[in-house]
Amino acid sequence: MILDAKVFEKVSKALGDPYRLKIIEKIQKNGDFVPCTSILDLCGLSQSTVSHHIKQLVDANLLVAVKEGRNVKYILNKESFGNYIDFLNKFQQ
Repeated sequence: MILDAKVFEKVSKALGDPYRLKIIEKIQKNGDFVPCTSILDLCGLSQSTVSHHIKQLVDANLLVAVKEGRNVKYILNKESFGNYIDFLNKFQQ
């Protein structure tokens, strides 16, 4: 899938926050699904603030959320990251 300018902007905004980058790094290092509680422990922020950051990442299609009962776990959407990188690479040509 090729990104259009509007989607590129949304992804860029989602990646423009240091806490969101921390969340992405944590999930990437884990290599698998990460429960929301682990993300809360990492950030040291309130639950509502972490939820806001995660929502931004999910809305930008950078994270995939899977609900297990009352809990949610997250994994990177590698395809979306690849599309984002492909969009950026157009400018190196």
